[in-house]
Amino acid sequence: MSKAISRRDFLKVSGAVGAAGLLAACGGSSNAGSTATSTAASSAAASVAGLSSDPVTLTMSWWGGESRHNAYQEAIKAFSAEHSSITVNPTFAAWSGWEDTMSTKFAGGVAEDVCQINWNWLYNYSKNGQTFIDLNSVSDYLDLTQWDEAKLAACNVANAQQCVPVSMTGRIFYWNKTTFDKAGISFPTTLDELMAAGKTFQEKLGDDYYPLHLGAYDRMILMVFYLESKYGKDWADPTTSTLNYDADQIAEGIDFIKSLVEGHVIMSLPTYYGSNGDNAAHQSTEWITGKLAGCFEWDSSATKYADALDEENKAGFTVGEEIKFGDYNGGFSKVSMGLAITKTCEHPAEAATLINFLLNEEKGASIMGSECGIPASKAGLAAAQSAGAVKELVAEANGKVMAFVSNQLDPLFESNDLKATGTGIYQEVFDTLDYDNASGADLVDTLLDGMESVGYTV
Repeated sequence: MSKAISRRDFLKVSGAVGAAGLLAACGGSSNAGSTATSTAASSAAASVAGLSSDPVTLTMSWWGGESRHNAYQEAIKAFSAEHSSITVNPTFAAWSGWEDTMSTKFAGGVAEDVCQINWNWLYNYSKNGQTFIDLNSVSDYLDLTQWDEAKLAACNVANAQQCVPVSMTGRIFYWNKTTFDKAGISFPTTLDELMAAGKTFQEKLGDDYYPLHLGAYDRMILMVFYLESKYGKDWADPTTSTLNYDADQIAEGIDFIKSLVEGHVIMSLPTYYGSNGDNAAHQSTEWITGKLAGCFEWDSSATKYADALDEENKAGFTVGEEIKFGDYNGGFSKVSMGLAITKTCEHPAEAATLINFLLNEEKGASIMGSECGIPASKAGLAAAQSAGAVKELVAEANGKVMAFVSNQLDPLFESNDLKATGTGIYQEVFDTLDYDNASGADLVDTLLDGMESVGYTV
């Protein structure tokens, strides 16, 4: 690679130091944490004790943008007003580095009582039911009938209902009409139009304008979207994580991403890092001012990207259509995130009461609205809609995603060793692609080796 340090190299060092410090702060090694978790798992009862008559303090953690932080905090205030004996202490931050922090907490047995989690964390950190309780044991306090059986089943791992889904999500294109109007073109809906947009932006607006932005993980998701669109099959078997694509096809997918860089459709990663370091795309000056005029993001992220734009560009934010890259509809939907209760929680009945308030009850669900995506709870969705708290942008994006995507996601795709910002295999592949001007054939073995190391059959 280039002698210039990449974001992957930098974060690999700083992430290791941070994780070591957190484990030290927990007062023990990862083995000690595993023992604590194992003990909690073995002592779990079929049902839990009732609500305490004494004051109770709960902890809760989540990641997200400012609007999500505000919604959670307002909903927690409303919960505390109704349940004056229960105090909730929150911990929250942006996504960058969040999974590294939480994985260390899970290993150390010091995670919060109620955790917002990614779907694949059930497999990564609790595949044997060692980290999160079976929510069937608190069904007297959490109404599980508000979720469709299929959505609950997606969160049932090791024969335990380890979380409830907050929302379902998928990826969609967002565009900045203000910038596209300056370029004199409409939003792309085919690969040819996308490539033509890159050339037009460069010629009419200049070298620092791009029709689309993709980070390393975004590039991996779009690559899979492209391959699924062309070949009409899941990236991997959703149950066994057996890869459905051979090395030549994957190399073709990597070269597709390379063609977007070469065609001035997306900014090269070294160029982006040089201006923004580790900042997320919506925090970059280029996005805020409209120089990056599109992104491929989760439908639940619509508000975050729209709100970040400056006054000149905010009105131009538009939910696009999925791009047709082939004869099939590529892409996948998944459980966006869930709420789970850790086995180290001393007050699971109160924790379940909190989750029920946030997701099922009118007061809580109307405050949460669509800040975590379109609510998966039937009662929660009805309450949010009645309160006018479902944001039109999020609803539009979610509707377009769910009407288009046709593939299933396997639980290993989002393994932290693969997708971690700065240190994951996906980052290594696409950093190397840009830094070294490598080809798909050069990098396919790196990707396959990384996938095999987390459990894929390749």
